[in-house]
Formats: sequence, structure tokens, C-alpha cells
Amino acid sequence: MPAPSIRLAELGDAEAIRAIYNVEVTTATSTFDLVPRSRANQEAWLAARSGAFSAVVAVDGAGAVVGFGSLSPYKERAAYRTTVEDSVYVDRERNGEGIGTLLLQHLVDLARQSGFHTVMARIEASGTASLALHARCGFELVGIEREVGRKFNRWLDVAVMQLML
Repeated sequence: MPAPSIRLAELGDAEAIRAIYNVEVTTATSTFDLVPRSRANQEAWLAARSGAFSAVVAVDGAGAVVGFGSLSPYKERAAYRTTVEDSVYVDRERNGEGIGTLLLQHLVDLARQSGFHTVMARIEASGTASLALHARCGFELVGIEREVGRKFNRWLDVAVMQLML
């Protein structure tokens, strides 16, 4: 099976992105969101993304969106403007096919081309697949935030990983 292609997300991708994301919201700790996104929320999220902060999608040979990713400002204060945070989500049925790696490599390239200095990843600490994905792409573990989230009636740690560009 040929590797999926990566392209900018379009408004028409909102439902596919929402479906992938909401599985994570309702069944996993890969996001700390507790409430699934509505179609209107997902469309607003996409509409607000532009330039270096655009969302991208991985599309398979049949034209189906099988994953998505984005860069976001790391923090609001001006001194953080050269740092971004990545997000990558892959359709659970397509895990293990290298889609996450394609998306993350694309985001890292976008961050470089956009002149950012570093990319941060904040990953729920038991998320071994996401930790391994980021390590494969050159990210290093720089810290653990202990019990900073609570989901599914348990405390969650966050691993902080960083890639200097």
C-alpha cells in the first residue's frame, strides 16, 4: 500500500478530523479534552488555522483522511513566539503504518521553514507510541509534569519532549 500523502487540511476534512479526534477524547488519554468536538467546533478550529499554524492531513490512496496534525503557539507571551507545540493524531485503525511519522516530519519541516527555533511536544506519560514517535523524529525528553491532568478518574503525568531546530 503506498504511503499516504500530506496536504493542508480543508474545511471539507472537518468531519474526518473530528471522528479521529473524538475517539481519543472519549476513549484515551492522548488528549486532555473531556468533551467531544461538535462539527461546528471542528470547523471553527480549522477556520482559525493558517500559515505556520495550519492543520495538515494524511490522505490515503482512496482519498480518506487517516490522520492529522498541527503546530500551535507554545505559550501566549511574546517571548515564546519562536517556540511551537505539535499535535499528531492517527485513525486508530491505521496505527503502525508510519502515518504519524509522516505527519510529524512534515510538521517539523514546516516549523523549520517558518523560522521557529524549537518544537515542543506534551504527551501523556504512559503514551508509549507517541513517545516513541517523537523520539524517532529526534525529540528528547526534557521533563515530566506530575499529575497535571485528570481523566477517567485518574491522575495523569505529562512528558515534555523537545526538538531544537
